[in-house]
Amino acid sequence: MMIKRSITTNMKALRLIQPHLLKTGSLRTDLLCTISSFFSSCERDFSSISNGNVCFRERLRSGIVDIKKDDAIALFQEMIRSRPLPSLVDFSRFFSAIARTKQFNLVLDFCKQLELNGIAHNIYTLNIMINCFCRCCKTCFAYSVLGKVMKLGYEPDTTTFNTLIKGLFLEGKVSEAVVLVDRMVENGCQPDVVTYNSIVNGICRSGDTSLALDLLRKMEERNVKADVFTYSTIIDSLCRDGCIDAAISLFKEMETKGIKSSVVTYNSLVRGLCKAGKWNDGALLLKDMVSREIVPNVITFNVLLDVFVKEGKLQEANELYKEMITRGISPNIITYNTLMDGYCMQNRLSEANNMLDLMVRNKCSPDIVTFTSLIKGYCMVKRVDDGMKVFRNISKRGLVANAVTYSILVQGFCQSGKIKLAEELFQEMVSHGVLPDVMTYGILLDGLCDNGKLEKALEIFEDLQKSKMDLGIVMYTTIIEGMCKGGKVEDAWNLFCSLPCKGVKPNVMTYTVMISGLCKKGSLSEANILLRKMEEDGNAPNDCTYNTLIRAHLRDGDLTASAKLIEEMKSCGFSADASSIKMVIDMLLSGELDKSFLDMLS
Repeated sequence: MMIKRSITTNMKALRLIQPHLLKTGSLRTDLLCTISSFFSSCERDFSSISNGNVCFRERLRSGIVDIKKDDAIALFQEMIRSRPLPSLVDFSRFFSAIARTKQFNLVLDFCKQLELNGIAHNIYTLNIMINCFCRCCKTCFAYSVLGKVMKLGYEPDTTTFNTLIKGLFLEGKVSEAVVLVDRMVENGCQPDVVTYNSIVNGICRSGDTSLALDLLRKMEERNVKADVFTYSTIIDSLCRDGCIDAAISLFKEMETKGIKSSVVTYNSLVRGLCKAGKWNDGALLLKDMVSREIVPNVITFNVLLDVFVKEGKLQEANELYKEMITRGISPNIITYNTLMDGYCMQNRLSEANNMLDLMVRNKCSPDIVTFTSLIKGYCMVKRVDDGMKVFRNISKRGLVANAVTYSILVQGFCQSGKIKLAEELFQEMVSHGVLPDVMTYGILLDGLCDNGKLEKALEIFEDLQKSKMDLGIVMYTTIIEGMCKGGKVEDAWNLFCSLPCKGVKPNVMTYTVMISGLCKKGSLSEANILLRKMEEDGNAPNDCTYNTLIRAHLRDGDLTASAKLIEEMKSCGFSADASSIKMVIDMLLSGELDKSFLDMLS
């Protein structure tokens, strides 16, 4: 009886199927297709009654969340085989749900299959394609779809352009994104606050805050009202640039215009003020935030904790942590890692370990940053073996050590004179697929040079020069210093002179190291010439440079040159270091100098 009613219903629907197919975007309109649809429909009615399957329309209506690839393919195949075909609204809803799971390439495959099945796209499905290409960082293909939009006679809307702008920023094409806004206006499409917010965010991420401010003023000219996101993004960028006064000024402008600040706005300002050393202003702003009933969140506290720890104010950081708990705000991994790092930096390793235990008790899983901080703490107090024990426990917790973790331990072994263990750990790092970076190589080469393994260091350095790695001036300075200490001053000088050809500019440290090498060799005239060349190259000598030369001239018995350098050093605001003072006192006691020289040094 039920099947009979279903057939009767479908017979009545035959007259309505043809116009319905036209609305779906299907190009198949012949009678055969209609009859086929009729029988398929009857078949499905019977099937659904017999096996209880839920049809795609029910699934779409109930909402698709976190759908897996295989399930998505099965559902799409059901939609394509369905007669009558689903509407483009159904396909759009389905594609949007898949896109939300970030399976962008899958959506694009479905869109292609849609065309192969003779179903024409509309502006909604085309916009979804543009979004997916942009999210895959393929804006060139997204532009092709935009061309299809225009060719089909559709007008690109604000959503179309906003999507393209976000895609351009994902690829770092800032200037193209800005130009696209003008193209929007030319096409008669008015940019909205979402458009400008995308551009402001992208520009600020690229570091051009002044351009973001110009864009804010352009929004006013075009009668587009900026919102809290616009202002907060620029305020945060100004704070990161150290332009605190400008950030405060923009904050006041925002308030004047009746735009209510958010916790994000305050977090940026508090961070900026504290980093600039304006602790009182930061505290006042926090009070202002609370008085306006804007509740501080875990990020607010983490910002303050980070600044306190970096300033060495661990007591204040602990008090803030207690305040956080009192307010019922649960610490996260960043909170614990920040405090642990503070304890480790002050060699309070037992308290750092207590914090680690507290993390675990509070069901906050330690990450590689947690253990790296602890390892660094042990290495700082020359307890590298304890650091190694922590390192061996990392894998047991399912974590993988990174280049920073290995580098800290390699440095710890080098500084403890255990160069063989440092080399073994370096080899283990490579064998485990963790690629050493410039920092790791620099640490190893420095350790080899300091532990009398210059030839090994030079062998590694030669291989590095043949590689495509950008070595940088720090690496070259390390090798030049190692050569000088190892008695290869001529080789060091040749390497130093070759730096401009390698596109590397020597810094103050490089010059000082080379001057020290020349002084050790007894080439004081060359060292003095290099001092003047250093100044000509825009590298002002520092206290280390002057003290190195002063001691060299004292050893050489040239008191006049030493006195002249002392006066020059003092005029630059520098003073003698412990080694220079000790040398002068020793020479004073042996009768090589008189007291007036010591007075001049003071």
